[in-house]
Amino acid sequence: MEKALSTLLRDKIDVVGAGRTDAGVHAKQMFCHFDFDSIEDKKDLAYRLNAFLPDDIAVQEIRTVVDGAHARFDAIERTYEYWLVREKDPFLFDYAHWVKHPLDLPAMNEAAKMLLEYTDFECFSKSNTDVKTFNCDVRQAYWEARADKWVFTITADRFLRNMVRAVVGTLLDVGLKKITSEDMHRIIASKDRSEAGVSVPAKGLYLTKVIYPKDIF
Repeated sequence: MEKALSTLLRDKIDVVGAGRTDAGVHAKQMFCHFDFDSIEDKKDLAYRLNAFLPDDIAVQEIRTVVDGAHARFDAIERTYEYWLVREKDPFLFDYAHWVKHPLDLPAMNEAAKMLLEYTDFECFSKSNTDVKTFNCDVRQAYWEARADKWVFTITADRFLRNMVRAVVGTLLDVGLKKITSEDMHRIIASKDRSEAGVSVPAKGLYLTKVIYPKDIF
């Protein structure tokens, strides 16, 4: 993105994204910002930018924002989805996690609702991270069946490194009856990453929405 913008705008452009995702994670919606004095035709720049970018990145729109706006720090809400498939699907091999064993979806949803009762999610954070706080305001967390997939949706003001993948791994332990939904209380209270489930593969995770204050645009 920086190389393409720098080439088209004939200036050194530094890009700041809305956040970092683990390698292999997808983004259906992502924002970034860069500083430039004036762009006369933003639609034309987006068209030309897409010609320069690799096939797995698509620019939808370029907008003007207020001075000082920051793609990462001004975001007030983020939503992720995690996709599971119950049968082998070659078309979704790189885009969903195949779970071969039966899952108890109601128990997984019961455990997911418990996330809304807590704010400290250190047990789901990658070890040795340098964050100042493990607090997150989780606003929704639920599973639903969508055609041939089971999709987990979670929304919060912020997420810790590896958090969503660890949450899903723990919920799968509930669905596989390795632990009970009530065990979620113990796991979260422990603040210990080793108490939670393993991180599920990155390929099933999608950043789907980033929300900003309306007055930023």
